[in-house]
Amino acid sequence: MKCMFCDGNTKVTNKRDAGNLTRRRRECIKCKRRFTTYEQPELKDMVVIKKGGARELFENEKIRVGLMKACEKRPVSTEKIDRIVKEIETKLRDGNKKEIKTKTIGEMVIRALKKLDQVAYVRFASVYMDFKDLDDFRDMIKKLSKK
Repeated sequence: MKCMFCDGNTKVTNKRDAGNLTRRRRECIKCKRRFTTYEQPELKDMVVIKKGGARELFENEKIRVGLMKACEKRPVSTEKIDRIVKEIETKLRDGNKKEIKTKTIGEMVIRALKKLDQVAYVRFASVYMDFKDLDDFRDMIKKLSKK
């Protein structure tokens, strides 16, 4: 790899695995400056098919944002949210499909939230299932109370 400061050649002085990333500490042979690089495997691109038929590249950050909003001011750690995001992405990638419907992703998120936190589940469901009025909330809460 070329040095980011002087364009000289570099050598790796230290390598560590950091989850799905590889951290490499590098030193330039020419200018002796050090810097860190991170490598991650290039994953196949998945396309998400939206409700209206539009297509866009899959971004796990969108799942994370939805979960964070649903879990706002709830006793749910960031680590748990990250774990759910990773599990959902892994299941989607293991499915070997290039195209995924938003409905599939939404159902996976809602199942995970139902196990995690009932209030977050109702928050997410109200948007995902497009609740129209209070009766929709009452019906969902009745269903949750029965279980």
